[in-house]
Amino acid sequence: MRLLLAISSALLISATALAGDIDTAEVDKRVNKLMERPEMTGLAVAIVENGEIIYAKGFGQKQRGQSDKVTENTVFRWASLSKAVAATAVMQLVEDGQLELQKPIVDYAPSIDLPESRFEVTLEDVLSQRTGIEHNAYDRRIEDGQAAKKVRGALHDVDRLCEPGMCHSYQNVAFDGAAEAIETVTGMPYKAVVAANIFKPLGMQTATTTLSGLEQSEDWAKPHNSRGNPISSVKPTYYRLPAAAGVNSSITDLAKWMQAQFSEDSPLTDYVLHATQTPRIATPYEDRKMRRFYGALTDARYGLGWRVYNMEGHTLIGHRGAVQGYRAHVLFDPAEKTGVAVLWNSSHYRPSGLALEVFDQAFGNPKRDWMRLGPRFNRFAREPVGSGSGSR
Repeated sequence: MRLLLAISSALLISATALAGDIDTAEVDKRVNKLMERPEMTGLAVAIVENGEIIYAKGFGQKQRGQSDKVTENTVFRWASLSKAVAATAVMQLVEDGQLELQKPIVDYAPSIDLPESRFEVTLEDVLSQRTGIEHNAYDRRIEDGQAAKKVRGALHDVDRLCEPGMCHSYQNVAFDGAAEAIETVTGMPYKAVVAANIFKPLGMQTATTTLSGLEQSEDWAKPHNSRGNPISSVKPTYYRLPAAAGVNSSITDLAKWMQAQFSEDSPLTDYVLHATQTPRIATPYEDRKMRRFYGALTDARYGLGWRVYNMEGHTLIGHRGAVQGYRAHVLFDPAEKTGVAVLWNSSHYRPSGLALEVFDQAFGNPKRDWMRLGPRFNRFAREPVGSGSGSR
């Protein structure tokens, strides 16, 4: 752990100084152009620069054909951005001596039954996506309505790609063993632990981890498909995996969560931040996709609930998320205390490029069309990268 924290500290100070200021008027212009696309319904954006939230704004509608506008207080689903919350909650308990990263996951999450191997799958392996089993194992069973513990108990039948700790294999069902581990040692529901230890200290007033939390919000965005057409109801399945994909909040609260990842007065300790943001395993599939479709992002790795990239000499940390009808993206430079968060209520990929456009501004790069809004891109272009529940 000490070696990992040392590596993390070196990474966090390696980036060169920011070369430019973020032009929020240009962000407005680009987002307004994005919202002209027929596949877009509603979207919210937040930007943190030099540690301060300088921009939090909503665009479009909460539901297609309705007059209610998205604002900075409208609640969306985070999908797989939720994984970093679970990893943070675990590391808080590790720091308090209630959990140990190197212990077998079955010691804390007895429902999980993984294929036989020469080595035990540890809690750290689960949080860093190093279980070694086939990608997204049994997600379909969750989508078909089965209970999380029942599905985790059947994982012994899936194929093993490598020995634990030796390769990256993105998971949702296995990852949610983190929620069970937290409940085992605290004796409290997962939602209560993250509310008390993360949401409340950070002042995240709209943040919840349940379907009822979303639907009981005073102001929430309804789901739409990749062509911008309404979906009749929110699909509840991934709320069964709250550690993997359960969080909801407004863009304002997502900005507070992002800001806490590098703020000098963050309620999250340096120990927790360094542990979660330290890369633990290379992610070749993600690296190939990023190089192909977002060429500025290279050297993709995975920490504890966070992805780690290099953008032309800068270490960037983030994650993407996708569940039916919603998308989410966060990307930040902890060394420069700058980042971008985006939430939207449709299933199209385009807004994922906005963060890179903002970082081009911050790093003094020429403008690049990372959102693919130019005429050479088909308006319903196929999504180039895996995301959220389906990513690797």
